[in-house]
Amino acid sequence: MTTSTTDRTGRPRESMIIIGGGLGGLSTGCYARMNGYRTHILEMHELPGGCCTAWERGGFTLDACVSWLLGSGPGNEMHQIWLELGALQGKEIRHFDVFNIVRGQDGRAVHFYSDPDRLEAHLIGISPADARTVRKFCAQLRSFRKALAVYPFLKPVGLMGRVERWRMLASFLPYFNAVRTTITVLMADYSAKFKDPLLREAFNFILYEKHPNFPVLPFHFQLASHANLSAGVPEGGSLGLARSIEARYRRLGGEISYNTKVETVIVEDDRAVGVRLSDGSELRADIVVSACDGYTTTMKFLEGKYLGEEYRKLYTETIHEPGMVFPGYFTLFLGLSRPFPEGDPCTTYLLDETTAAKLTGIRHASINVQFRSRHYPELSPDGTTVVYATYFCDIAPWRALDEGPEQVTRSRGGQELHTLPVRHGRGYYAAKRRARETLVDFLEQRFPGLRDAIVVRDVSSPLTQVRYTGNYDGTVLGWQPFVESGERLEELVKKYGPGLPGLANFYQSGVWATTGGLIRAAAAGRHVTQFICRDDGKPFTASVDLTAPPPTHRVIPVPAGRGATAVPTTGKST
Repeated sequence: MTTSTTDRTGRPRESMIIIGGGLGGLSTGCYARMNGYRTHILEMHELPGGCCTAWERGGFTLDACVSWLLGSGPGNEMHQIWLELGALQGKEIRHFDVFNIVRGQDGRAVHFYSDPDRLEAHLIGISPADARTVRKFCAQLRSFRKALAVYPFLKPVGLMGRVERWRMLASFLPYFNAVRTTITVLMADYSAKFKDPLLREAFNFILYEKHPNFPVLPFHFQLASHANLSAGVPEGGSLGLARSIEARYRRLGGEISYNTKVETVIVEDDRAVGVRLSDGSELRADIVVSACDGYTTTMKFLEGKYLGEEYRKLYTETIHEPGMVFPGYFTLFLGLSRPFPEGDPCTTYLLDETTAAKLTGIRHASINVQFRSRHYPELSPDGTTVVYATYFCDIAPWRALDEGPEQVTRSRGGQELHTLPVRHGRGYYAAKRRARETLVDFLEQRFPGLRDAIVVRDVSSPLTQVRYTGNYDGTVLGWQPFVESGERLEELVKKYGPGLPGLANFYQSGVWATTGGLIRAAAAGRHVTQFICRDDGKPFTASVDLTAPPPTHRVIPVPAGRGATAVPTTGKST
């Protein structure tokens, strides 16, 4: 636990350096400014958002992150965080009535409708023999829709007093059985109960990819949020979301520097006092918060010091074990010159082993395909389509094909740039081409004419993620929940706060101070600021951004096999 509330001269802590301009860093900056700290965010890329980003190619904006945003609608504490960060104000939030479609190799499809009643009828229609299991799943889903209202996000459990904890637990009593029975059963085991082979497999892919260590609970949580119109997509997409929070941060008086790469956290007398940059310059502050990759922070910035035995095991042993960190992604973007109204917003295709074998590093024999212009029509020219195809991907096979450094720093026009392209081996580029052509062939078979309509192609591997963010093994989400790593981290944060034992004035934020997901990254900024205020003996304060009107909401039906038609709701807004 960090207990120092003054610097070495005895004056109160006032200034803060935040490493990383992703959502965790931007959130930390916003809440720190709301509480009077003088803040400076340092980001090695030229854009805010970190993994929550997009880029331009040939007139298309390729959005690489938000497929659903937890907390995008009211009735839960997650939503309040987004409103405090100014993330959603003035935007339209789009909701689909189908969360995901899972298609088997035989062409049959399971539509995971957000409405439990419609989902129940659909699943029983596929397999009447599984009616009992389906009804139980949907009954639990209905309970979770109500439980979301009491799920805590605003305050970390480690800062709750005994009465607050009892109140939190009491609020869950009506949903105790639903929570208890879904957090103790793996989805892999639950899905094995289905008699229909497609349902048996499809339930594992509700969340787009297969998560073998996930219990049933997170599947219910996501579907319930979607059913409550609180897991939609925000107008403007991922980079638009990040820029909105950046704008909120600047309005609060925060400073941010891009193309600025930290090499070392400066420590004096067991206190973090600043950072040393890649150009050799130093910046000093009373508090240092690292909101970037946790492995880089602990093992490079701090040279493996101040871990204690518990954090040392986490970062030197546990992190290297299979399944402790989310894998990265292989991503293919296609810009198409014409509409493809038959393309659904989101479909997971289960692949045969021959096709999967051509996709280097694939974790499970499946791909997720999104007709992304259905989510964000404003990000591509009228009359065109963006396809976004991804698969969970291990980095090791790509590293085996690589020959050069994974990140380089070069000077251009007197400015250091840190995310420029690097040279890879021939085998690496051949593997990217093979994966790209395999996916295009697969899509062409299902959407005839797609190949001839391609005007933009863009491909990335987990090594691309490393180049842009420095994330360990190219992960986007960091620590896995529900396994040793995520559970151990939660225990350590309760014990030490979001810092490191023996190191004063230092904190961690973002997904590496919790587990993966955009709302958790945003909540981490709120939580770390609450710990800092606690350590400084000052009350924490936060307020909703009132500089723009509340978001509005629109529901978009997804008829099976046809294009969706947008249907406005009756003016519902937050």
